[in-house]
Order: sequence, then C-alpha cells, then structure tokens
Amino acid sequence: MSSTASSSPTSTIPALQRSLPDTLGDLEITDPHHHLWDLSANYYPWLTDRITPRVCGEYGAIRRNYLLEDFRRDTAPLNVVRTIHVQAEHDRGDPVRETRWLQQVADRLESDGVPHGIVAYADLSRDDAAAVLDAHAQAPNLRGIRQMLHESLIDTQHPSSPSSTPLEHPTWWRNIGLLRKRGLSFDLQVYPQQMARALDLLRAYPDVQFVLCHTGQPVRRDPEGLEDWRRGMRLLAQAPNLAVKISGLGMFDRAWTVESLRPILLETIDTFGAGRCCFASNFPVDGMMATYADLWRAYGAITAAFSPGERAGLFSANARRVYRV
Repeated sequence: MSSTASSSPTSTIPALQRSLPDTLGDLEITDPHHHLWDLSANYYPWLTDRITPRVCGEYGAIRRNYLLEDFRRDTAPLNVVRTIHVQAEHDRGDPVRETRWLQQVADRLESDGVPHGIVAYADLSRDDAAAVLDAHAQAPNLRGIRQMLHESLIDTQHPSSPSSTPLEHPTWWRNIGLLRKRGLSFDLQVYPQQMARALDLLRAYPDVQFVLCHTGQPVRRDPEGLEDWRRGMRLLAQAPNLAVKISGLGMFDRAWTVESLRPILLETIDTFGAGRCCFASNFPVDGMMATYADLWRAYGAITAAFSPGERAGLFSANARRVYRV
C-alpha cells in the first residue's frame, strides 16, 4: 500500500470553468451518485498505487483526499438536500470498512446526514456474499450494492470476451437474489455490448430495483458506437425495474458543452421516460471536467422546457424514491 497521495489533507479538484447561467434557482437536488475518500484512513488502490486504465481517462488530479468539506464546498451554490454515496473502489479485501467509515461520516452532527444513502461494494460471485451483505447492513444508511460489470471490457477498442464478466458467473447470478431478500438495489454498470445480457438479468429478478450507472456509458462517440448505445438502451428500457442515472458524461466528453450533452441526455429521457431518470454528479470524478454548479446548470438548461413536475422528478424526487431517502 502506497501513501503517495495522502499528504494533502483536502483538495479542490481543478475543473474547466464554464460559468453557466443559473438555470435552477432554489430547485431541490438529490445527488444519487457521488464519492468521498480519505486516503489517510482507507485504502483505495487506484488512487494510491499505480495508475490503471479507467473509463475517465487520466485521473491524476483526483489522486488526493476528497472529504465531506470538499463536497460541501462544491455543492454550496445549489440546493442539494439529499445525497447517495456510491462505492469508490475501496480495497476489495475489506469492502465493509468503507461502508463503516461512511456511516461514521453521516452520523456526525455537522454532516446533516450526508451521505443519506450508501451503495456499497460486494463481490456477489463469492460464496460468502451473504455474510458480506449482512456486515454492510449494520450501517443504517445502506441502500444498495454496486459491483461494476464492465471491468474486463475496460479496453473498449479491444474488449475481452463477455463470458469473462460476472454476468456469466452462475454463483454471481444466483446471489443477486440475496439483494431481494434484504431490500437492496443494484447499481448496474455495463457497456452497450453487455446490455442484451443485462436485460436477461433484469427479467430474472423483476422485484429487484436496478439502477443503470452513467447513462449506459456511451464511450464510443462515432455513429456506429452511438447506435450500439441506442440499441442497448432501448433493450434495457423494456425492464420496468430499471432506473437510469444520467451522469458520468464528462468521462466520455471531457470538453463538453451544453449542446454536446443535449442529444444523449434527451435521448435517454425519451427512451426511459422522465419518471425513470435522475440526474447525478459523479463527483469528484466529473469534477475534472466541470464545476459542480456548471454540471447541474447544464442539466437545467437542457430541461428548461420540461414541466415543473418532470424537473422535480429528474433533479430529486425520482432519486429519493429509488434509493428510499
């Protein structure tokens, strides 16, 4: 374990300043996808050890602490009322440590409950998955599990066989049922080429709430890649037990503008319906590409013509319903 990135106690992540006009006012925001990390207290190999290939590209700027006070500084211009922390690839040998730490953060008087919900990590292909879930469940704020299913396909130009992913692991598939018994959701993170198989999973567990991460990860922006993404999203939309987090778009469009985000954002809402979508920040990762306020103001600009009810759902109510906060 290296401690190279833990010497700076707090940080402000550099971001492209777009200075977008305020399109939100005091609109209530629930952020259902953000991260916190204390590199001096916990072990995140990707943030402290060698750089590894990731969807977000070069990420040296975030290899430092990102604590509640940093998140609060980023969110200060907006009316953020609830948040969901999604597991940040803590040491997989001890995933419960991250959950325990997050609950301690939330329980501090000055935290006002942030994060109000926790989506933890568990390897559902393991025989001891039930015990790990029960250990996570000692945290009252636990709401779900994320185990990223796209990792063996991280090189999108030369993807490995889909059979090497957890989606084809019989124990993993069976252990999704453990979530149903515990009332937990599953954050689904896949690439478009995995979506047909993911639909089989959604149909096999119709009473588990699934949440698609990062807008279905439209990594390839050429016409063929975007059509693959559209085709996969249309397939997934057939499953009523799937919601979508519109987030992470900066990872695939690092110099984004409101106009470059608009088509993918609107296509996603059109495919799933406004009632099944929610906006999220993916901070601090997307903080390498924009300020927190600019990201949410971009969402506001793109949905300016939506009804008040639709906007209330997209910005807060849908996420609060899905994650029960």
